[in-house]
Amino acid sequence: MARKYDIAKADCLCRTCGRRLASGEELVATLREIGQEFHREDYCPPCWEAQSLSDKADLLGFWKARAPEPARKKKLFVDDEVLLGFFDQLANADTAAKVDLRFVLALVLTRKKLLVYDRAEKLPDGRDMWAMHLRGQDRCVQVIDPHMDDEKISAVSRQLGEFLEWQP
Repeated sequence: MARKYDIAKADCLCRTCGRRLASGEELVATLREIGQEFHREDYCPPCWEAQSLSDKADLLGFWKARAPEPARKKKLFVDDEVLLGFFDQLANADTAAKVDLRFVLALVLTRKKLLVYDRAEKLPDGRDMWAMHLRGQDRCVQVIDPHMDDEKISAVSRQLGEFLEWQP
């Protein structure tokens, strides 16, 4: 059975000061792994800037966004740089959840024609690894293939979409 990744949607409450962010107000959204779960946390810009580097060290990623308007349909676009940033920050994935997330991000980036599949290789530990490169760049990247079935890929994609307020 596919593992479900529970990631809260934007609550538009600053994690530090507790202030509710008004519709359209800028915020900084973050993704953090706590235990085996991913957590989204929102911050108002002043509280984000006041955070120390050590408070930000364990983040998987962060991006600027705007608090959504309650009655409006969510924006279905995610900036390519945000996706690439998450992908890069998961390069040294050390848990199954992070490996799965990085693999799904690789699929999304491939679909968006930002990442190009070159070949598959077998690692000394028996895992399969995809050698890939960023389109238009000499930079090569490696992605562990966790051999997820379609159901699990869909589950991770849905959770990623909910987290980023985006639909794959």
